[in-house]
Amino acid sequence: MEQRVLGRTGRRVSVVGLGTWQLGADWGRLSREDALAVLHAAADAGVTFFDTADVYGDGRSERFIGEFLRDRGGAEPPITVATKMGRRVEQVPENYVLDHFRAWTDRSRRNLGVDCLDLVQLHCPPTTVYSDDAVFAALDTLVEGGVIANYGVSVETVDQALTAIRRPHLATVQIILNAFRLKPFEQLLPAAATAGVGIIARVPLASGLLSGRYRRDTTFPPDDHRTYNRHGESFDVGETFSGVDYETGVAAAEEFAALVDAETPERLSPAQAAIAWVWQHPAVSTVIPGARNVDQARSNAAAGEVPALGDAFDAGVQRIYNTYLREFIHPRW
Repeated sequence: MEQRVLGRTGRRVSVVGLGTWQLGADWGRLSREDALAVLHAAADAGVTFFDTADVYGDGRSERFIGEFLRDRGGAEPPITVATKMGRRVEQVPENYVLDHFRAWTDRSRRNLGVDCLDLVQLHCPPTTVYSDDAVFAALDTLVEGGVIANYGVSVETVDQALTAIRRPHLATVQIILNAFRLKPFEQLLPAAATAGVGIIARVPLASGLLSGRYRRDTTFPPDDHRTYNRHGESFDVGETFSGVDYETGVAAAEEFAALVDAETPERLSPAQAAIAWVWQHPAVSTVIPGARNVDQARSNAAAGEVPALGDAFDAGVQRIYNTYLREFIHPRW
C-alpha cells in the first residue's frame, strides 16, 4: 500500500488507516477478541496508521490498541497511533488548559502503554479554542516535555480547520471527507497542502451509507449512534451519516453504487471505491474507515491499492452530491 508523509509529523503512514471508534463504543459492543482480531488483520494487510480517542468506550479503544502494540513488538514498517482528547469533560473553552492536557495525555499514555504519544488531536473542541494562543502554547509545552511528539486538531467544519492550520506547529487536521461531504476539497485541502499540514479523512463511508448495504428499512442497535444521534441528540449530527437525512442518504448511496458498477473495475465494492476515491486526492494523507470484523478490515485495506478511478467517476460523485446533498450539507459544515 502507498505510504504518504503525515503532515508536519514527518512520519510515513498508509493511505488507508483504521479508525477505532467502533472498537470502544457507539456502534454496538465488540468483544476484546474481535477487537484485537480487527487490529491485527488491518496491520497484516498493510495498515500502519491507527486513530483512536480517550472517549471511545472511556479508554476501551486505547487499551485494545495498547495490547495490540505489545503483541506486534517492534513492527516494521513502524505503526503510528493518533489519539484525541477533550470530549470527556464539559465542552467549554475553560477546560482546554495545560493541567487538563497533562492529565488527559497521561491517561492515554497509560492506556496505550507508551511514554510518548505519536499524535494527539484536540477532539472537536468549541470553536473559540482554535483561536486561543494559550491552548497551542500548552500543546507546545507538551511537545517540549516529550509527552507528545506531535499535535493536531479534529474538526467539524471547514472554517475551524482553516483557522487551525494557521498555527505554525500544527501537524494535522482530521475532518469528515467523503463522497457525501465535498466542501473540504474546495479551500481546505489546497490550503493544508500549502501549509504542509496533513489531512486525516474520517467517516469516509458516511457511517456505512456508502457501503451500499443499507436500505430504508435497515435498523441499528439501540447503543449504535446511527440510532440515537440521527438528529444530533448526543453530539454533532455530522458525525452520523455525515449529517445526511437517512432516507436521502440511502437514495444517494444507491446512485453511488450504480456509479461504481458503471465506472470501476469488476469486483470493486462501493465501500472500496468510496475509500479509494478519497485517498486518491494527493492532499489527503490517510483515510480512516472503521471495521467491525476481520473481513471488513481486509477489504478496506485493499482499497489502498485500487487504481485511479478517473474523471468519469469524479464527475459522477459531483453529480450525486449536487443532486441529493449540496443544499443540506454545504452551508452547514
